[in-house]
Amino acid sequence: MKANLINSFAAGLLISASVCGIVYFSQSTPKEQTDQVTAKSPTKEEMKTSLSDAGYVILTKTEWEEQQAVAQKEVEGQQTQKEQTDQSEKQDNEKVIYRTVINVASGMTSIEVGEALVQGEIIDNARTFFNEVEKRGLENDLKPGIFKLDSNMSLDEVINTIFK
Repeated sequence: MKANLINSFAAGLLISASVCGIVYFSQSTPKEQTDQVTAKSPTKEEMKTSLSDAGYVILTKTEWEEQQAVAQKEVEGQQTQKEQTDQSEKQDNEKVIYRTVINVASGMTSIEVGEALVQGEIIDNARTFFNEVEKRGLENDLKPGIFKLDSNMSLDEVINTIFK
């Protein structure tokens, strides 16, 4: 490009910017805009009344803090109540009694009976049951039958019921 062309372009931009500035600053401000700018701002009471009429609740800082403290106490009370409920539920859960019916078929071993008792949640460990039966020498005395047992029974009671 030639320098003459660039100089002419720059001069055109300068003239158009000057014309826009003169027009902008020479116009008078409309009366409505002036009234809005010079209007008196509302007082605190007027603002409170306006907000209350619109359905808002206005609180002072101390009132707000008091309400937060009351709400916090309620939440803590609910948490304490929930913890108490959870503890009572745990106690209730600990008192669950499982009842089951064991069908001892011919040819079953005492370890298989122990596994069935573990599935019925009557005992915790089939191996402990088997060891106790062997200790008493009852492994050959297992007789077929149907036996009703519950989780309240001790290991001795379970063995005595099955090996009558």
